[in-house]
Amino acid sequence: MAKDYGGSPKPHQLDMKRKRLTWILAVSGLCVLFYVFGAWQGRSPTPSSQSDLSSKVGCDVRTGGQGNRDLPSSSAMSQDALDFESHHELSVNSSQDIEKFPPCDISYSEYTPCEDQQRSKKFDRDRFKYRERHCPTKQELLRCLVPAPPNYKRPFKWPQSRDYAWYANIPHKELSIEKAVQNWIQVEGERFRFPGGGTMFANGADVYIDDINALIPITDGSIRTALDTGCGVASWGAYLLKRDIVAMSFAPRDTHEAQVWFALERGVPAMIAILSSKRLPYPSRSFDMAHCSRCLIPWPDYDGLYLIEVDRVLRPGAYWILSGPPIRWQKYWKGWDRSKEDLKQEQDSIEDLAKRLCWRKVIEKGDLAIWQKPINHVECLKNKEMYAQPEMCKSDSPDAAWYKDMEACITPLPEVSNPNEVAGGALQKWPERAFAVPPRISSGSIPGINAQKFQEDTEMWKERIVYYKSLVTDLPQGRYRNVMDMNANLGGFAAAMMRFPVWIMNVVPANTQPDTLGAIYERGFIGAYQDWCEAFSTYPRTYDLIHAAGVFSMYQDRCDITYILLEMDRILRPEGTVIFRDMVEVLVKIKGITDGMRWNSKIIDHESGPFNPEKILLASKTYWTA
Repeated sequence: MAKDYGGSPKPHQLDMKRKRLTWILAVSGLCVLFYVFGAWQGRSPTPSSQSDLSSKVGCDVRTGGQGNRDLPSSSAMSQDALDFESHHELSVNSSQDIEKFPPCDISYSEYTPCEDQQRSKKFDRDRFKYRERHCPTKQELLRCLVPAPPNYKRPFKWPQSRDYAWYANIPHKELSIEKAVQNWIQVEGERFRFPGGGTMFANGADVYIDDINALIPITDGSIRTALDTGCGVASWGAYLLKRDIVAMSFAPRDTHEAQVWFALERGVPAMIAILSSKRLPYPSRSFDMAHCSRCLIPWPDYDGLYLIEVDRVLRPGAYWILSGPPIRWQKYWKGWDRSKEDLKQEQDSIEDLAKRLCWRKVIEKGDLAIWQKPINHVECLKNKEMYAQPEMCKSDSPDAAWYKDMEACITPLPEVSNPNEVAGGALQKWPERAFAVPPRISSGSIPGINAQKFQEDTEMWKERIVYYKSLVTDLPQGRYRNVMDMNANLGGFAAAMMRFPVWIMNVVPANTQPDTLGAIYERGFIGAYQDWCEAFSTYPRTYDLIHAAGVFSMYQDRCDITYILLEMDRILRPEGTVIFRDMVEVLVKIKGITDGMRWNSKIIDHESGPFNPEKILLASKTYWTA
């Protein structure tokens, strides 16, 4: 039993109590002192200090008839979240070290570095090689800012942009004259109107797509990704979007000025590309459907090389749709200014080539002919005795597509255990496939990525997009339409952005591991390979929002990151936004460069708080014109 003590406390006990009370008071005083000091340091910058930061950019801002353009009318930067400087003493700007980048000459307003028309004249015209990518040498790189044309205006919001664009933004009327009877494009005062017409769909793209839907199922979610070769102004892709199908539309930069540019100005996915000697910058088994409407590609030529390349990028069971020459030549041969014999021979050659690729002709009705790729190569391998050419490729890199020569051989599909199995794995219907584990991951064909890591990445990006929404306040309001993810990884950013009225160009840096672009396509999104030491194949001012996570840590030892930032400035629309994610030291370097590019920017803490070494740089390109 415990022993009870009575009586008065001893002297040494009183002394201990006094020391304990003194120690508690001292600690409490220090806590109050540090709290006051921390609160004083964490005060938001005063308006004058913020204006000082903006003035360092050194912009000569023009209003262009749309009011003050120093910042977007609804600022992309949420001031409540800008608390990086409250926690860090790292200097993020030094006016003495900033290089001021001058505007380029107005003649560069439409500059496409790797598809420059003057440079292309030096290259071989055989198979249109001169229209492929031919990038400038290091000595030819521009160290200036590509200017917007005078009176440039913010594009129409989606979905109005599908039908309208400002003439001042793309001052080219050639197509409205050359294609006047085909309803590609019309000029109405200060704007263009796109009535949805096309060479082979005089009644409009909507009716044309309905005709396709009557022949094959394109609206039940089984078809999500499409490829439009020789796209014109991409009306086919534009009208597929309301059916939840996203098309990668492409065409070369040629005598039809600005057709891909018009597509992007409309808010429709597109890029500059051509079927010539190099593979398209997409992995194998990417698209659920491919389309050619009078695209004038010589399909039977060069041992069928171009149709073989289409076969490479088509998924098992995917469709190829052809309208225009030579389909229905019996009716149109006079209008096409070709002989019956010539057109019949072309169609016979296409039919024969399709058989050799093991495709099955589904139907030919009216102006449309449709073929289907097999779901596996079980029967195809058996038939190789009958159709020896083209042979099966021996290469083990079917996804390699960055400056990779086309091969006149069939890309073999993954092996299957029975004739009814879909090679590579079956996909769920859209939209479920956006969040389902892609077959390339579930099969273990992407090193280091498994189903658990995929799910963790998906959940992480859902949380990050909630944070981005608090930073980029106009994101849900249609202010942004064309979005690029420069380092897309597994496509988690694109999946989490589905709630907003945007489409995402998912870029996977070329020649890096793991190669995840195939899995992104399996999720139902589109994208391309790209080496960021070179320019992207698009026109100036074609993206509203660019996301760059870890890009500059990846490239800072490969090439001068200044030119990557200048390329971002070229393809970003005035008042466009960039979200950088990287280590703070890298972001400080980036900010030092963008401050000389007429951008407003701010370093922000990671969504998890100030103790994460990864930070966010939120930047906005200011409005100015030539």
